[in-house]
Amino acid sequence: MTALVEVLLCSGVPTQLIIGQALALGGWTPFTGTGVPRAGPIFALALIDTLVLLVLITALQRAHGETMRGLLVGRRSVGRETWLGLALVPAMFLAVGIVMLVLRGLLPGLHNVPDNPFQQMIRTPRDAGLFSLVAIVAGGLREEVQRAFLLRRFSTHLGGPAVGLAIVSVAFGAGHLLQGFDAAAATGMLGFVWGAMYLRRGSAVGPIASHAGYNGTQVLQLLLLRSVPV
Repeated sequence: MTALVEVLLCSGVPTQLIIGQALALGGWTPFTGTGVPRAGPIFALALIDTLVLLVLITALQRAHGETMRGLLVGRRSVGRETWLGLALVPAMFLAVGIVMLVLRGLLPGLHNVPDNPFQQMIRTPRDAGLFSLVAIVAGGLREEVQRAFLLRRFSTHLGGPAVGLAIVSVAFGAGHLLQGFDAAAATGMLGFVWGAMYLRRGSAVGPIASHAGYNGTQVLQLLLLRSVPV
C-alpha cells in the first residue's frame, strides 16, 4: 500500500493539479478557454513541478534508506551512459517518424490534432531557448527521474518490472494527448524505450541524456517550421 501511495504521489498528476490551480488562482492560467497552452504559466508549472517532484522523490528515497545516486546512476559510468543516450537521439527521431507515418496511414482518425499546440509558443529564437530549457529540465530530467522512481517501485513492490514498464509507458503517452492520439502513441513508444533502457542498464543517465537531446532537437525543429513560409 505504501508503494502504491508513493507511485500516485509521484505520478505528476496531483502535483500538477495543485500547482496549476494555484497559478490559476493567481490569474496565471496555464491554458486558455479553448485549451491552447500559454507560454509563461506552462513554463512556470513545468519548472515548479520539477522542483516539487525532485524534492518529494529525494525525501521518499531517504525515508526508505535509499539514495538518489543508487536510483539514478547505479554502477555505470556517467560519461559512457551520457554518450550512449545522445547517440540514440537520431534513432528515436527515425522511429517516431516511422510510427507516425504508419499510424496516419492505417488509422488516420488518430491524427486528431493537425498542428502541435506547443508550436504556437515558439515564435523567436528567445522563445525556443526558453522552451528548450523547460523541455530539457522538465522533460529530460524530471520525467526520467520520475520514471526511474516509478519503475523501481513497481519492480520491488507492485507486480514487477514488466508491469511497471507497461503502465508507466501508457501513462507517459496519455500525458501527451494534447498533441493528438497519434503523437501520444509515439510518445508512449519513446517512454517504453527509455524505461526499458533504465531497467536493462540500472542507470537513468542514458535515458536523461537521450530524452533531453530529443526534446531540445524537437524544439529546434518546431522553431524551423515556424520560420518556413507557408
